[in-house]
Amino acid sequence: MTREDFRSECKRIFALNELPCSDEQADRLCELTERMLEVNKSMNLTAITDEKAIILRHYVDSITISSWIPEGASLIDVGCGAGFPSLPLAIFRPDLRITSLDGTAKRITYVAETAKVLGLSNVAAIAGRAEEYGLNSAYREQFDVVTARAVANLSVLGELCLPFVKVGGQMIAMKSKQAEEELKNAAHCIALCGGGTASLLDCRLTADGEENEERKLIFIPKIARTPKNYPRHFSKISKKPL
Repeated sequence: MTREDFRSECKRIFALNELPCSDEQADRLCELTERMLEVNKSMNLTAITDEKAIILRHYVDSITISSWIPEGASLIDVGCGAGFPSLPLAIFRPDLRITSLDGTAKRITYVAETAKVLGLSNVAAIAGRAEEYGLNSAYREQFDVVTARAVANLSVLGELCLPFVKVGGQMIAMKSKQAEEELKNAAHCIALCGGGTASLLDCRLTADGEENEERKLIFIPKIARTPKNYPRHFSKISKKPL
């Protein structure tokens, strides 16, 4: 697909999903796609290699949360993987201060280098475990928003993510079909870690106007400080979720 074709297809798919996409943003996404697919030949970044599918399932999916993030917010993307939603958000929301966190150093190196190549000065990438950074005073309760996309069950995710959020901020979990059940099972974890009453939003992603991919966004407000003994070591979190 040529750059012009990619730009046209990108704008078309974003418009179908009622999301804005300028020529400049589409060109940035094209650069991101070219780099991701090239690096993907030697590193496992994504199983999705069709460009139209990348636009929908990585880029549109990432930007669905944009309108729910306040202007100028600080955001940490826990388990960012290949940089989703971090990198698309950085392209579409230069006002955000984004920290990409992942436990795999190679992926974080890729995210950092890609941000530099794309000229995204609003992205900082750090390698490490969420439960360790969540206890670090430099990161604990320092962010307006924490995001997590397809990382873990919400009963685990809540304990890993909520410690990063300031009181008055929010956690946004990007989920699929099992979101309602996960939310029900995570109620105790959310309350214990300082979260308030969660809300759930259904999203339908489409590339042709007919077939839809189901997505669900879970919004959890932070209403109280997380007790100092959370998050626990990951072995305890995974063996006995709250």
